[in-house]
Amino acid sequence: MELILKEDVQNLGFKDDVVSVKNGFGRNYLIPQGLATMATPSAKKVLAENLRQKAHKEKKIVDAANKTAEALKQLEVKIPAKVGAGDKLFGSVTNGDLSDALAKEGHEIDKKYILIKGGAIKRAGP
Repeated sequence: MELILKEDVQNLGFKDDVVSVKNGFGRNYLIPQGLATMATPSAKKVLAENLRQKAHKEKKIVDAANKTAEALKQLEVKIPAKVGAGDKLFGSVTNGDLSDALAKEGHEIDKKYILIKGGAIKRAGP
């Protein structure tokens, strides 16, 4: 029996996979639990179209991210902060501060997508 998985099933497959299982396992467990549907020819066509659309959306997102990455490579951001002896900052510059500075430059990036090695910037730099 061929089924299309609606969710990831351990030791069987991932969401949107077409899998072959024994009749009893499909009828008595996967279908009643809502984990799979029958893989009819029309369901396979719908699945193929959904996967094609999903791939197209992901490609657009990746292209936009690459475009933003190229723009950020050319960008130099200066964040004013109070500095003590030895170029040590009072406080630190966090990913939230960096997100705000990038927003002022016209690049809206959520702070959860910004990673700073070491957690935060604690020393002034060039």
